[in-house]
Amino acid sequence: MMLSVDANSPVPPYEQVRSSLARQINDRTLPVGTKLPTVRKLAADLGVAPNTIARAYRELEEAGLIETRGRAGSFVGASGDQNRRRAQEAAANYAAVVRKLGLSQGEALSIVSAALDGGNATAPAARFTPRPAQ
Repeated sequence: MMLSVDANSPVPPYEQVRSSLARQINDRTLPVGTKLPTVRKLAADLGVAPNTIARAYRELEEAGLIETRGRAGSFVGASGDQNRRRAQEAAANYAAVVRKLGLSQGEALSIVSAALDGGNATAPAARFTPRPAQ
């Protein structure tokens, strides 16, 4: 596990830790079942406050990427694989809708990009807002 915190970054330290761990979990650098360092150990290793690591772990747990098992510690959870599968299914459903509507791949990707950016849609992306599957 490779982690570092850039004190000069505008990104808060907890977010640097959270996003780095999420990336390593999602790309399977950290496989399911991997035991993570304790909050205190990782905080000491990175030179940050324990609350920084606790917040990162809490957000990763809320996202289903890690599980905390009491005194046994925190581990990479299996639900990260389930989340990936759900995202792939949602993408396949979205692609089917886009094909039915006759939108170009560029337009479809612009819509997704705008949605991932929190709804800051560009003009082409604003033409279509997919409805969630019922």
